[in-house]
Amino acid sequence: MKDWTKINKELERQYSPSRWSHRMSADAVIKAHVKALKEGTERARSLAQTLLNVPYGEGDGEKLDVYIPNTNSLDVHLVIYLHGGYWQFLSKEESGFMAVPLIEKGVVVVAVGYDVAPKGNMDLMVSQVRRSVVSVVQQYSHISGLYLCGHSAGAHLAAMVLSTDWSQYSVTPQIKGAFLVSGIYDIQPILSTYVNEPLKMTEEVAMRNSPSRLIPQLKLSSSSCHIVVAVAQNDSTEFRRQSEDYFKTLEASGLNVTMEDVENTDHFSVIELLVDGEYHLTKLLLKMMGKS
Repeated sequence: MKDWTKINKELERQYSPSRWSHRMSADAVIKAHVKALKEGTERARSLAQTLLNVPYGEGDGEKLDVYIPNTNSLDVHLVIYLHGGYWQFLSKEESGFMAVPLIEKGVVVVAVGYDVAPKGNMDLMVSQVRRSVVSVVQQYSHISGLYLCGHSAGAHLAAMVLSTDWSQYSVTPQIKGAFLVSGIYDIQPILSTYVNEPLKMTEEVAMRNSPSRLIPQLKLSSSSCHIVVAVAQNDSTEFRRQSEDYFKTLEASGLNVTMEDVENTDHFSVIELLVDGEYHLTKLLLKMMGKS
């Protein structure tokens, strides 16, 4: 008979990214992560013109921040960033950091807020990020290229956006590229871990919100999107497996997808470094936009 306590303990360890960093202790790495994102966001707010707390829906949490470069060009590339934090932590207030190198290149960055648990549940969060994308497309009719970037839980939400049946919405966003960084694409393994305590997901909720099960819809909605599945070298074995499996499934479906195994990074630095114009993923994003 399997020892479920042991299996559960190992699952908890695998899905605790802070325990896998080689840089510092679990608590320290989370503190440092929040500090890095906050400082990067403050810097972006000092460099860009900003529109803060723009509503995209009726709910209190349904707001986004827009970081606008000094450009007169009507040919605007726009990146929507969906933050991580295990669907229960962080907010748009720490999510403007990647605008620092991008506004220099004339790229607009939008940081999306959504109702994290326990206030929000998984169905609501997925609905919110989908509606935020629709709202951005409606407000910025002159976008020449729309891109998505999500980290961890935000990569899960970005993959759910790519898997949207847009026929139920007033517009069909044409997403040219998506960066899914250290994400979770099959939610079932976390049902029995501490992560699910504030989320209270059932098996059914996890199944309908697992991007790995929605590849046929993604193929219909996002077949022309270049998807980059990125994972940190020092992510846990299970996080790395999630990215590799999702990449292989997308690739087998004939989608335009590349895998990036980012060396010398952990679950946190892999996204924090987007504040730097010389970072591998920043350069890749700019190249995708023809801005390198």
